[in-house]
Amino acid sequence: MLHVGLDLSRRRLDYYALAADGRPLDVGGSPPDADGLRALAERLAGYGQPISAAIESMTGARFVHDTLERFGWEVEVADAQKVKGLAPLACKTDRIDAWVLAELSRIGLVPAIWLPDPEVRAERERARWRLYLVRQRVRLKQRVHSTLMAWGAPCPVSDLFGARGRELLQRLEVPEPWSTHVATAVAMIDSLDREIAAQERELRRAGADHRYVSLLTTVPGIGWVLGYTIAAEIGEIERFRSPAKLAGYTGLCPRVYQSGDSDRRGSLSKRGPRYLRWALIEAAVGASKHRLYHERYERTKHRLGRQRGPRVAQVELARRLAHSIWQMLTRSEPFAPKGASHQLAA
Repeated sequence: MLHVGLDLSRRRLDYYALAADGRPLDVGGSPPDADGLRALAERLAGYGQPISAAIESMTGARFVHDTLERFGWEVEVADAQKVKGLAPLACKTDRIDAWVLAELSRIGLVPAIWLPDPEVRAERERARWRLYLVRQRVRLKQRVHSTLMAWGAPCPVSDLFGARGRELLQRLEVPEPWSTHVATAVAMIDSLDREIAAQERELRRAGADHRYVSLLTTVPGIGWVLGYTIAAEIGEIERFRSPAKLAGYTGLCPRVYQSGDSDRRGSLSKRGPRYLRWALIEAAVGASKHRLYHERYERTKHRLGRQRGPRVAQVELARRLAHSIWQMLTRSEPFAPKGASHQLAA
């Protein structure tokens, strides 16, 4: 077996090939495009051995993984943070990083991450693209509000981009180039509105046949957009052995520092997909108004004070929702409050 470590940068893929006994066999670099990867595969195929490779998780790593697997390689994508923990280095270069990955592959200690299949990747891309468009729209709206404030014309209506707000913007008198910028921003907002509406229709169509979305929308605070996003980010619920594993994957659990008699909790780990964290926090905001969670949410919020209370209460509720989601999806059952004898649809 040939063990290869791959270190990917923007314009170069460094590789380090080791024999099964740890002897270095080949070291070099290759362009990280299709032609470069083909040449690399042909070069190492000359050793006449099956190839096991490891590459750190980063943008472009999935392309390298998929391309090399088509050439018969066995490729694992490693968690970059865990690799640093396993092999702290006094000196760091691309070649050394590739050697570390090759050595971890050789001894069977690659901290491999789960790779979604193409269908799940497409689901994630749909949900993330809609969220990206929504955030761009929010930024444009904030810029228009900022321009009005800068010229002494704060918004007197509840919705600056509704019918009355548009009339106000048409009468707005600000000098150039601000007036042109406001008009351009409004036109871009209208364009984004149309595109977001189209994306939501696509999400609704795709979510109608999804095995998780119909279950998730029974949870308080989760509509079909959040349900589709959560389902796409989770992927396969079977890969989480317990509710705690799913909660840990969300990154909404605190870091633990324990040594001897010392045992303390730090800030949130924020590991895992940030889009899943966003969706669960959004769901928690909605669920906090539901009768099942409102009392506990308010109690936590008031106990911790005005500054930290609301945020901590939201995170705690988001973790509780993650536990409920695990129970629902593993059993293929709609949401039901703890101890209830009947299912509760939100």
